[in-house]
Amino acid sequence: MDFSFKIDPTTWQEYLSVHTKGTCLLLNPFINKGAAFTTAERRQLDLNGLLPPVVATMETQLSRSYAAFRNKQDDLEKYIYLAGLHDRNETLFFRLVHEHIEEMMPIVYTPVVGLACQRWSAIFRKPRGIYISLDHKGFIADVLRNSDVTHPSVIVVTDGERILGLGDQGAGGMGIPVGKLALYTLCAGVSPYSVIPITIDVGTDNAGLLNDPLYIGLRQRRLRGEAYQAFIDEFVEAVKEVFPDVILQWEDFLKGNAIHQLNRFKDELCTFNDDIQGTAGVVVAGLLSAMRIQDSCLTEHRVLFGGAGAAAQGIAELIANAMMAQGLTQEQARARIAMVDSQGLVLRGRPGLSDFKEDLAQPAELVAGWDVADPEHITLAEAVRGFKPTILLGTTGMPNTFTEEILVQMGKNHERPVIFPLSNPTSQAECTPTEALRATGGRALVATGSPFDPVEMDGVVHRIGQGNNAYIFPGVGLGLTVSRTRRVTNGMFLAAARALAGQLSDEDLAENALYPRLIRIREVSHAVACATIRQAVAEGHADKDQLDLLETRVERAMWYPEYLPVRFEAE
Repeated sequence: MDFSFKIDPTTWQEYLSVHTKGTCLLLNPFINKGAAFTTAERRQLDLNGLLPPVVATMETQLSRSYAAFRNKQDDLEKYIYLAGLHDRNETLFFRLVHEHIEEMMPIVYTPVVGLACQRWSAIFRKPRGIYISLDHKGFIADVLRNSDVTHPSVIVVTDGERILGLGDQGAGGMGIPVGKLALYTLCAGVSPYSVIPITIDVGTDNAGLLNDPLYIGLRQRRLRGEAYQAFIDEFVEAVKEVFPDVILQWEDFLKGNAIHQLNRFKDELCTFNDDIQGTAGVVVAGLLSAMRIQDSCLTEHRVLFGGAGAAAQGIAELIANAMMAQGLTQEQARARIAMVDSQGLVLRGRPGLSDFKEDLAQPAELVAGWDVADPEHITLAEAVRGFKPTILLGTTGMPNTFTEEILVQMGKNHERPVIFPLSNPTSQAECTPTEALRATGGRALVATGSPFDPVEMDGVVHRIGQGNNAYIFPGVGLGLTVSRTRRVTNGMFLAAARALAGQLSDEDLAENALYPRLIRIREVSHAVACATIRQAVAEGHADKDQLDLLETRVERAMWYPEYLPVRFEAE
């Protein structure tokens, strides 16, 4: 990068020291302030005549930008507008979204980012991040060195195969790491100058993309098997060589690959998978919040999953850890968790059961006496009747999975059943909050994976909390960065979940909301970061001196979008 942060020794004011002038400076989104450059800056930086004469304030720019955003006719146009602002002026982009976070975060990330990924080749304007393709085999480290960011704190990487609930989007998956890293900055103040989005392009099996003349990715079927793994291995080795201190976050890999890569590399570098561990953290936080409303304990409940993929495995494992922390043995905790996949209730000994499903499979004798049509293929509705779960979690990616029959039965299983249709985008949710509340007489405690409007029923307004991973992963990443933690563990995500649940106010609980309002997200991320660091120190993955002035150091590390003075200083 052609700039650096410095402190003026006479005023102790931070400023940007830049090494370019004129048009080149205006083209750098990290430095560009547009019409907000002062008269003195314009003179020193050779900007006179390149900008309109009136010096704008940040407030004027925000008003102009917000009006332009609101004038866009649909959500995809709003996404494109914000992406363009992001490419022109990083500071203004983050300040605008910060000021309107509840309105704009669904545009920046879910659900609209899913549509953006589907249309990525059509809406492509300007490259951001790094595309690593099979053409780069043998020199991935050199490709990484091409980044302007020489000392990144966080990398988010995807191979585009399982984008949200939309499947294989190939190179269009880049919208996910770009969006995730925007949330790191927006929610936790991780500096936008220190992050790199990466897409690994090994081809696509999406016929629509392969036949699209505008498609920007490799036009070939996906690489698989040993060759695929060798390419991923080279990528990780390159990251370790070029950026040895970075946090590597895996995102939207196919479930088998997601679990495999996490297990393969978790002891080699500071890495985690947000789909597995981040989702688990935010869901467990929602469950702990529900326990506060119920005045109950997690160990009193039975949990049933609709869906048994990577996300479900991560959630189930962290729920079991939470139950064990409350006194249960591992065997007792796992006995309270069951799953239903496309083949039915996951039972031990079922032919073709994958290893991670085997770990959470229930014994076949569990179903003795159940009223089922086929004991070898027990449906979700039959499992809800027979297992009598008090918590129902949806990770199927299939809309209408939680039928009225299932929801009514959940209302019979518990006075205040917990129902989380977690699949996103919104169109893929297992049910709507209205359906869950109507079927249970307004008694259900509901959270979703995508944003939904509040539901009014019998004079009571239920604010529907979104189990958005943004409540967890940015704060965890901030904590890992500040403390220079060497490894990431499930214990850190459980600590983060507890911290998130602890941020619920009495007002939140009175609205039956299981997550805080997004307008408090930076406060929440600060608490999550501190909890992550404390756990990292307790587990020996960070040094004890990280606890000194912990809350102050975390707060000072959080970047805030405001303009700094800019000075030219020759290199």
